[in-house]
Amino acid sequence: MNYKISIIDDNETDIEYMTGLVKGWAEAAGHTLALSAFSSAEAFLFEYESESGYDILLLDIEMGGMNGVELAKKIRQRDGVVQLVFITGFPDFIAEGYEVSALHYLMKPVSSEKLYTVMDKAVANLAKSEKRLRVTHDRQTDLIPLSQILYVEAQKQYVLIHTPEETYRMKTTLAETKDALDEFFFHCQRSFLVNLRHVVQVKTGCVVLKNGEEIPISRGMSEVIGREIIKLF
Repeated sequence: MNYKISIIDDNETDIEYMTGLVKGWAEAAGHTLALSAFSSAEAFLFEYESESGYDILLLDIEMGGMNGVELAKKIRQRDGVVQLVFITGFPDFIAEGYEVSALHYLMKPVSSEKLYTVMDKAVANLAKSEKRLRVTHDRQTDLIPLSQILYVEAQKQYVLIHTPEETYRMKTTLAETKDALDEFFFHCQRSFLVNLRHVVQVKTGCVVLKNGEEIPISRGMSEVIGREIIKLF
């Protein structure tokens, strides 16, 4: 498997050391990596605005400026699945880690044995996590849990991914997007994929979602959608 991992630490020596350990773990486990490193929380956040979608973050706690716990809280506002591993020389911040659902604390100096165990646990958690759609929009990338997507709409060379809070506009095709979704997304009309998790009523010419929106469906599709909902639920 390929994993996107970043190390955030203001000590260059520690970054080099952790980079070697992470690469060793990946090689031993047969994984490939997109591995990056940042010398401050602020530098990571600047990059994160346009390039998110990380699987695992290894965060030093004691950094100048924003510390690792403060950074983790900001990340959690956008991503509830990324695995957060704190690295520290002091146990003082452990209680705060519960607020951001940290996977583990590793005490410096980190041993390869302990890191490998934690990394294995992180990828196991990722495998169990809800599938997410990688959405690239406005020069940034977000991972949207499939259950949060109401419907997907084709618009010329773009698709619109509608969620209760926001609509994302991504340059791709409806067919390519459908391939990245799960069995709950139904091609109800030429330009629409509807998430059957959110359908509360099926009418002759549309389906009604929990939020009251009506999504058009093709002629004769109401019975097909009804049968599909019964099968899935």
